[in-house]
Amino acid sequence: MAARAAKRILMISTHGYVAAEPEFGKPDTGGQVVYVLELSRNLARLGYQVDIATRRFEGQPAMEKVDDRVRVLRFGCGGKDFIPKETLCEHIPEWVENAAEHFAKKKLSYQFINSHYWDAGLAGQALSNRLGVPHLFTPHSIGTWKRDQMDGDPQELEAKYNFAHRIREEKTVFDECDAVIATTGQQYELITGDAYDTPPGKVAVVPPGYDDTRFYPVSRASRNALKEEYDAAGPTVMALGRLARNKGYDLLLKAMPAVFDRVKDAKLILAVGSDELNEQERELQAELEEIAADLGIEDRVEFRGYVPDDQLADYYRIADVFTLCSRYEPFGMTAVEAMAVGTPTVVTTEGGLWPLLVWGLEALYANPFDPDAYGHAIAQILTHQRVSDQLAKYGSQKARAKFTWTGVAQQVLHLLNHVERPPRPETAPSVGLGSHAGAAPPLIAEDASDGPPMPAEPVLEALA
Repeated sequence: MAARAAKRILMISTHGYVAAEPEFGKPDTGGQVVYVLELSRNLARLGYQVDIATRRFEGQPAMEKVDDRVRVLRFGCGGKDFIPKETLCEHIPEWVENAAEHFAKKKLSYQFINSHYWDAGLAGQALSNRLGVPHLFTPHSIGTWKRDQMDGDPQELEAKYNFAHRIREEKTVFDECDAVIATTGQQYELITGDAYDTPPGKVAVVPPGYDDTRFYPVSRASRNALKEEYDAAGPTVMALGRLARNKGYDLLLKAMPAVFDRVKDAKLILAVGSDELNEQERELQAELEEIAADLGIEDRVEFRGYVPDDQLADYYRIADVFTLCSRYEPFGMTAVEAMAVGTPTVVTTEGGLWPLLVWGLEALYANPFDPDAYGHAIAQILTHQRVSDQLAKYGSQKARAKFTWTGVAQQVLHLLNHVERPPRPETAPSVGLGSHAGAAPPLIAEDASDGPPMPAEPVLEALA
């Protein structure tokens, strides 16, 4: 008797360079790609086949294998060049047509769709309507929040980031999808608040995860050896990530004089940017270098540039303090990874992670727009060994307890216990967004042979 085929899940992440080995630092390619890949791998470990659907451009292959149960499927739209995520929405109907045609030709069926960010949310809802399967929407960031956090001329920001269109489409997807996955309590409040007015029972809080097989503590002797190997002797403060204005590296530089005044041999490493900086990134780095020079700290600030993925965990380990200094940050996965390896961390209060942490036990948090306060939080760790040791111990424990990818995958599947399967249409409805109708049995079967067994208790916390 032939073995039953594994159930299949469709993940959609349309923008950026989604790949089995992502080129981090390239435009629109960062933490969301990590999220999608790791969640897909862990859903696969629970017995599913996972297809990650994205946009095809710049001669990329139509299909790429990630591992035995996960693959990337690419469908073209809008031509062969890169399209920024702010305007990709204009080409989503074409993408949906090409994806739906492929699924029909290959006779692919899916248990559910999980889309990521608002451009993919539009695609996910359109395909959900066509295929008659549930759609879970993970927004990652919220348009109203990003708009309100950004500095600059409102008209220029609107022209660049397309906020009005984005917020209107987000509202539509929140209304039409079967469930929304918020990554923080702050996102939950925004999604269920006046701007979007999504019913609270439709929104679950599921924090992002990290790979605990890569990010884990090592001995102090190993950390010291790594500091020597990577030329990071002495008290070292680090920020790491994409070279983008919202990451707040300029705010961190302005906070560092308060650190240097108290810790005479401290230095700052900015491991930021992509492998090959584009013009915008070069301009931003030049601005940062000018700020450091104006503050008279240029000899204590080192720009390291892009960190290869195979060195990432060790880079976190060579820091005595890791800083998440963003102007706005939906979550802050770099901070969780740093905590996981046992590096004391200072987290921005302009984001979604800090409410989940116990100040003084698991991390410190401060407002990067207050340079003295942010700088003194860093200095507290560098000048008090007991503070450093406590944050290293309990920060790592918190990361393992709350933020592993296995737990995230299980919570996503648990959420489906509360999603009713819409009836499969006899003929495909239109591509546009539209409501499901009718009731059907829960998606997750009770029979373990028909899928991985799910615990009886649902995971639908209003706030983490």
